[in-house]
Amino acid sequence: MPILGQENKEGSMKRFKRIFVIVADSLGVGAMEDAGNYGDEGTNTLSHLSYSKIDFSIPTLEKLGIGNITKIHNTPPNPNPLASFGKMREKSVGKDTLTGHWELMGLHLTKAFPSFTDTGFPEALIKKLEEETGHRFIGNYAESGTKIISDLGERHLETKELIIYTSADSVLQIAANEEIVPLDELYRVCEIARRLTLENPDWMVGRIIARPFVGKKKEDFVRTANRHDYALKPFEPTVLNFLKDAGLEVLAVGKINDIFDGEGITESYKTKSNRHGMEAAMRIAARDFSGLCFANLVDFDALYGHRRNPVGYAECVEEFDRDLDKLLELLTTEDLLIICADHGNDPTHTGTDHTREYVPLLVYNSGLEGLDLGVRKTFADVGATVADNFRTRKPKIGTSFLKEIQ
Repeated sequence: MPILGQENKEGSMKRFKRIFVIVADSLGVGAMEDAGNYGDEGTNTLSHLSYSKIDFSIPTLEKLGIGNITKIHNTPPNPNPLASFGKMREKSVGKDTLTGHWELMGLHLTKAFPSFTDTGFPEALIKKLEEETGHRFIGNYAESGTKIISDLGERHLETKELIIYTSADSVLQIAANEEIVPLDELYRVCEIARRLTLENPDWMVGRIIARPFVGKKKEDFVRTANRHDYALKPFEPTVLNFLKDAGLEVLAVGKINDIFDGEGITESYKTKSNRHGMEAAMRIAARDFSGLCFANLVDFDALYGHRRNPVGYAECVEEFDRDLDKLLELLTTEDLLIICADHGNDPTHTGTDHTREYVPLLVYNSGLEGLDLGVRKTFADVGATVADNFRTRKPKIGTSFLKEIQ
């Protein structure tokens, strides 16, 4: 492997020692052509949230060129952006977290994971779960996590029945109060749920999620940072595996480790918030390593998109913008920063579900000028670029933009 961070002796293309990929979870930039198939016509997460706040301000993203991708309040197009910019189309079916992240790293899903939004989970699955865990369950319908905990939390405290619920995503979520059900027990129940759903293809949801909370009464209930996701393993190796196999570091921040079920990860860092995630990325940027830092910032989606809170979402983007400015100060000419998303979640849209949208693409290096990367055919262009940079095995889908940005 050539010395990374220097000019390639075979040509003028620069290769980078470190790549940082930050997924602004759910920060879509406009409905895709097939959005109507999902009931998502006219959605645009970033644009719509920006107009919810009169003094909306994202100067760091503006100088990178975010305003060149879609119409954003108080954020005009930048004629001299510091980053290369574009947007990416999702090639896979669906609009969930697992699908989006897996595609970023080179996997193409042609069949959506099963969801139980309209019906709840089958009685046969609930019965097996109760038999094998020794717990009774309440709920079993699609709902916002905070609302179902508010609605059923007091009954849970009285009866010790666990709260089971889903969403428009392919997920089975189990909520319990940490003072009633210890974390180890909640995790055990979720592990059993994962095994049972793997045994039947019709039940094989993308993720089982443990959702612990605390509080003595309805108005005090709050979810804790001890969430744990039990995701399906990727159905074939991803770019993360290729990097790890090549002896490079793959540092996962936030729920990345859970999303890939640990596959291809060399170190992982759990986070409690977007701010905590950015602080972890900054600590990683301050150390010496060769490879990939892959971070997910979930607050955009979990706290504001699903709860249809455009003002809160706008303020969260502003907070990210301020933290991003600090991260940029730690990056060198040997680093490449890629900012993107995994799907949309327009807080002004109906319902509480993700939205089928293009996602933004910003690619920054302090020594390169910003260029228009256009509309990419797949999220996998990110993974293809990472693999190209480190000269590892390439994913089956995706086109590297490494040469285009130079």
